[in-house]
Amino acid sequence: MRPDDKRLVRDLELFRDMDKDRFDGLLNAAFFQRFPERVELIKEGEPADFLHIVIDGTVELFAALDDRESTMTMLTPVSTFILAAVLKDAVYLMSARTRTRASVLMIPAQNVRNAMAEDPAFARSIVGELANCYRGVVRNQKNLKLRTGVERLASFLAHQQFRQGGGEKIQLPIDKKTLASMLGMTPENLSRSFSVLRHSGVTVDGPTITIGSIDDLKETARHAPLIDNFPDSTHAKKPKR
Repeated sequence: MRPDDKRLVRDLELFRDMDKDRFDGLLNAAFFQRFPERVELIKEGEPADFLHIVIDGTVELFAALDDRESTMTMLTPVSTFILAAVLKDAVYLMSARTRTRASVLMIPAQNVRNAMAEDPAFARSIVGELANCYRGVVRNQKNLKLRTGVERLASFLAHQQFRQGGGEKIQLPIDKKTLASMLGMTPENLSRSFSVLRHSGVTVDGPTITIGSIDDLKETARHAPLIDNFPDSTHAKKPKR
């Protein structure tokens, strides 16, 4: 790994406070690989052999049942997956594949468990990481259960506008079919929802979305601080997950 990549990993909340020697030991035991797009990294139902860290590119977490498949979330740098399965020495409940070319660091699961047992600061960070993940799941469930499809799309676009710097134009980070799956919609419903959002000043040109008024968009989404995870009035810093 390049020194800059190591610093990115070290700066993650999960690893920031752990003992330096143990952190170096984790990285020395890890595998750093570059993958082309559409490569399956893990498969649900298989043992969790590694903690994965996305260093570059985009990774999709998804699940399947018979002939149905659904996108659960999209991961961008720098993100870990799937910590809970690693700690429990259990099987993965989701699969993962690269959506773009990606660089991924893979730390052996047993090394992670050993470090947690030996390093109290790392153990505390793991608790914090799992708490953040749990709160993220609750927010997502509230978003899916309490909002209509139009409201979920409006909320997604508002979040992207925030993450992409607050400008009028944003780029969809994924294709519309995947976006529909992630939002719990059919592609047809997604298309109709985009049409409804024209009344909130949203126009679509391929992957480029123009947001006329972020306030109107948030109002359409029924912006709720206990669901959404960005400030109401400032784009000063990126929110925690």
